[in-house]
Amino acid sequence: MSLNRHHAHRVADELEEPVREANELARKLGLEPYPVNYWIVDNDEMNHLIAYDGFQERYPHWRWGMKYDRQQKTNQYVGGKAFELVNNDDPSHAFLQESNSLADQKAVITHVEAHADFFANNRWFGLFTGDEASQSPAAAALLARHARTIESAMADPEVDRSEVERWIDNVLCIDDVIDQHRAFSRRREDDDRSDGEDIEAALEGLGLSDEVKHEVFDEEWLERQSEDGPTGSFPETPEPDLLAFLREHGKRYDDEAGRAREMEPWQREILELLRTEAYYFAPQRMTKVMNEGWAAYWESMMMGEEGFADAEEFIDYADHQARVLGSPGLNPYKLGKELWEYVENTTNRKEVVDKLLRTEGVTWRNFHDVVDFDRVQELLEPREALACVGSDALETVAALDDRLVDHEAIERARAGEIDVDRYPWKLLTFEGLAERHYSLVKPQNRGYLRRIGQGDLERIGRYVLDDALYSNIEEAIADVDRSAGWDRMCEIRESHNDVTFIDEFLTQEFVDRHEYFTYEYAHATGDYRATSTDATDVKKKLLLRFTNFGKPTIEVHDGNYANRNELLLGHRYNGIALDIEQAKQTLTRVFELWGRPVNLMTIRKEVTEKDVEIARRRNREPEPEERGVMIRYDGTGFETTELGPERIESIEANDIDYDTKPDEWLA
Repeated sequence: MSLNRHHAHRVADELEEPVREANELARKLGLEPYPVNYWIVDNDEMNHLIAYDGFQERYPHWRWGMKYDRQQKTNQYVGGKAFELVNNDDPSHAFLQESNSLADQKAVITHVEAHADFFANNRWFGLFTGDEASQSPAAAALLARHARTIESAMADPEVDRSEVERWIDNVLCIDDVIDQHRAFSRRREDDDRSDGEDIEAALEGLGLSDEVKHEVFDEEWLERQSEDGPTGSFPETPEPDLLAFLREHGKRYDDEAGRAREMEPWQREILELLRTEAYYFAPQRMTKVMNEGWAAYWESMMMGEEGFADAEEFIDYADHQARVLGSPGLNPYKLGKELWEYVENTTNRKEVVDKLLRTEGVTWRNFHDVVDFDRVQELLEPREALACVGSDALETVAALDDRLVDHEAIERARAGEIDVDRYPWKLLTFEGLAERHYSLVKPQNRGYLRRIGQGDLERIGRYVLDDALYSNIEEAIADVDRSAGWDRMCEIRESHNDVTFIDEFLTQEFVDRHEYFTYEYAHATGDYRATSTDATDVKKKLLLRFTNFGKPTIEVHDGNYANRNELLLGHRYNGIALDIEQAKQTLTRVFELWGRPVNLMTIRKEVTEKDVEIARRRNREPEPEERGVMIRYDGTGFETTELGPERIESIEANDIDYDTKPDEWLA
């Protein structure tokens, strides 16, 4: 065994206790994670896993090497560091870098437990596996099978390896053009015949000789029937899953024959395998802000507030978290954590306000005048026994009621089986921990209750019927549910994705508190300028970035366009124009998968130099002209024509065309 392996085993032994205790603490806090297998890897192995999207085995392809090289250079020249990697599976697999400090390892472990909870409970991940608890992604085994299938195709002596690689490139170019809002399902089996094959079978069934067939039917017509496929327009409504449509109706373009041919079995199979992988990875891309924010929130709770990082490790941990949350640009960890904290604080505030509005003499109109906020703050502080759990206060904690204390753990502590000073949370229940860490009493949140606006007060007061339930604020605060914030967070974690999360919870109050703003490129000056701090504008900018993974939404409008078996695609236009050159490059790839000409409807934004000059003189931005165009590629060149009004209307979004929850979730 190498020295490195000896070191890895030593690190693994050192982490056995933190892994066990982090899982127990996560469950005490109300999380329900998948079981997690932890692996200790060196720097090179971590780079390898990052390149493979968190898995140890993937199909052969050049992009893995490119990702590996980029990660290696990032580590070497930029100073980047991968603390952890965890995949969505049951059990989940997490990889810890052996060079991490113990504080880093603990931070990673608590972070991973929260990720595993999110994987197990968010319903968008359930769209791949199904909602039944017994179902598992089984992702590692799935991706390994895919790797072997593609390796087998490459090893086939009758198949040129470069053809397989090119085919994979074609599919990967459009692997985000799926319906991420629909539960994953495999489509018809490979032996489904095209209409062209049905026509050939029908002619054979007539028992006609080749001589008679060629007398009656023109040879060119016969070839077109086997080549072209169905007649009539389809699908009935625009289809977002382009990969499924190509798998069912696509062909391959034969360069030698200069026409479409049926896909080889390996081609159709690879298309479906890569489509399956696209659906597996889709929820992770759809919930990046939520998922990373969720993990950052609970990591901070466990490591900092519950002391999972001991006194000697805390400075290292604080540096670790500062680096993660302080990364430049749109940081999903920071945005996500801030939004989760906002959900917690506003939910807890609503719970307190609801109780206060049921107090005699308090209404939404006089709320700020009659409520003694300093007194309320005192009453919300956790009981001293909860705030100072330790071996010297064991009996004081034991005297609390069953709702707050785990009396079985108390007995184990009395027997010396629990280190109460190291793990005080072991003595408390979920409700006890919720009161111990109640958000509104934290120093940074002490103004939340006082800052509530009249509009929010009126909305809460509208549903208060028993408005004299409590005779004073002491009675009212005693009835406050301290776990309301955490309960609400868990509800949201189950049903939302990034778009719905941002849409619902990014408010003007949040934008003002965290100083978010929008910026735009100014054509008149040639630079970027801050343009708005209005929550509507900030939200719109973020939603456009996260809708459909931040990529253009492309749909299939017709598989028999102009009755010529050409493919007609439509860009769902929401005010953001396509990069036309990239769109053309993509069309060449789609042509390879369709085998016949492909067309793309889109809307271009055009600004002339004259427009820019006039706008500059008037100190304003030029108004671009929007023009609907059809781009056609036939395998040899491109042709661009104007779109008619009906076609333009068919691709225009009504407002901001962003994702929502499936209708049945809203019932």
